[in-house]
Amino acid sequence: MQYLLNTYARFDVEFVRGESATLWDKDNNEYIDFTSGIGVVSVGHGNVRLSNAICEQARNIIHISNLYRIPPQEKLAEILVKKSGLENGGVFFCNSGAEANETALKIARKYGEINGEIKRYKVITLENSFHGRTISTLKATGQPKFHQYFGPFPDGFTYAKNIEDIYNKIDDKTIAVMIELIQGEGGVNPFDIREIQKLSAELKKRDILLIVDEVQTGIYRTGEFLASNLYKINPDIVTLAKGLGGGVPIGAVITTLSDVLKPGDHGSTFGGNYLSTRAGLEVIKILDEYYESGMLKETTEYFENRLLEIVKEFPDKFESVSGFGLMRALRAHSVEVRDEVVKKAFENRVLVLKAGEKSVRFLPPLTITKEEIDEGFDRLKESIK
Repeated sequence: MQYLLNTYARFDVEFVRGESATLWDKDNNEYIDFTSGIGVVSVGHGNVRLSNAICEQARNIIHISNLYRIPPQEKLAEILVKKSGLENGGVFFCNSGAEANETALKIARKYGEINGEIKRYKVITLENSFHGRTISTLKATGQPKFHQYFGPFPDGFTYAKNIEDIYNKIDDKTIAVMIELIQGEGGVNPFDIREIQKLSAELKKRDILLIVDEVQTGIYRTGEFLASNLYKINPDIVTLAKGLGGGVPIGAVITTLSDVLKPGDHGSTFGGNYLSTRAGLEVIKILDEYYESGMLKETTEYFENRLLEIVKEFPDKFESVSGFGLMRALRAHSVEVRDEVVKKAFENRVLVLKAGEKSVRFLPPLTITKEEIDEGFDRLKESIK
């Protein structure tokens, strides 16, 4: 690691092979992966259908550019619009969640420039949110610890303490509210469904855009195709990334404001190329089948029950389970407990994540087997003991 920038506190392990939710290191030690690359490997490691689709596409065209038509990109855009429920929507493809959120901010600000008598440019986000690591999305992130060293930042971002406080922050220059329906990096904190529905309706009345960051919650992670579907709302803009490509980098923006950006307003060299969109098509096809068969619901319930067992068995260490679908967390009684559990779990070869102040976060592959769940939780229990 001599030539890498020191931007990650890495665990000392080298993985060489994976199958479903199981990884093997260079010494052939087996690990259970409850992280899926931070919610990315949605259809599991070494998925044969996905790898075949990627290989088939790579043998033909990996990349041209967005100066020419890309059929799998067009097909994936159609599927995303139809499954999201955002009628007459359009899609922009990029390479990551941060890029998707940057695009959403640009759409909102142009909309605020060309509609109305005064320029509206202010965006309200929430404290404890996370929207990316570019300069704009870092400023949109309502956690001061991420802001140190990197200013000055773009103007126009305001942080609300909670959903109710958003109404207090709105003024005549507010153009958008940007939220995660479940704050992932902030600790796997879901917001109340009725509260979100009320906010959505009120913003529509005021012609203020609702941007929902579904970088982590999208593509069946919370049990439905989008968390927005689960919450029964229709945002103006939805951003996606992580699980959409099953490990191939891809980001996407779905918006009902499909006529705001014009040629030259925005772009991406790599975004939506043949390889990434072909991967996205196969991932959605696999997960559609998994959802429609009832297997996703069954797996989710099984995983949740194992989490509840942990809280029941170790009430001195954990207070509750949070989240939806297979985006879950164990809320520890202290940050020290959380950190020690993550460390001991790794030593017992089960991978889990930190989130927020004191949460152990779980983002397993959506196709994880019951056998892998059982093995992972057996090791987790030993770690906690």
